[in-house]
Amino acid sequence: MAQLYDVDGRCPVCGEPMIVTRLGCQQCGSALEGAFRVTSSAPAGAGAGTRSGPLAGRGGDESRFGRMARLNATQLEFVETFLRCRGVIKNVEDMLGISYPTVKARLASVLEAMGFAPEDELPPAERRRARREILADLAAGRISTEEAHRLLQGEPDDD
Repeated sequence: MAQLYDVDGRCPVCGEPMIVTRLGCQQCGSALEGAFRVTSSAPAGAGAGTRSGPLAGRGGDESRFGRMARLNATQLEFVETFLRCRGVIKNVEDMLGISYPTVKARLASVLEAMGFAPEDELPPAERRRARREILADLAAGRISTEEAHRLLQGEPDDD
């Protein structure tokens, strides 16, 4: 299987919205090329277009895609509640009328759907710091995209 990369739908160079120009099926290998507009922010079968609760009727920029697009309507509603409660689990419990273990389970489900590893697999603090420095160098133009990618992959420096 090919390596998958997360994108947010914006050009990393100028920040303008990007379009999808090639769609490919990982299962059978077929592909479709052209210019496509993203019409749903949720994966097929995940309740796209049938939102209820706090998210109902909200438009938004559906040309965005990435980790949040992986969530179904129930998970998006949970994330919105979690954010509105500023991450205070007791408030999430009260707002949704669910128990602490249920809040933790839903949060774990959202993180898993977004592709984040369990807490015990978080990178060490030193590796996180080095990654932030590489990204800051890239943002400041001190290194190229290729150099940043090579450094983030952990390849040795050519110097």
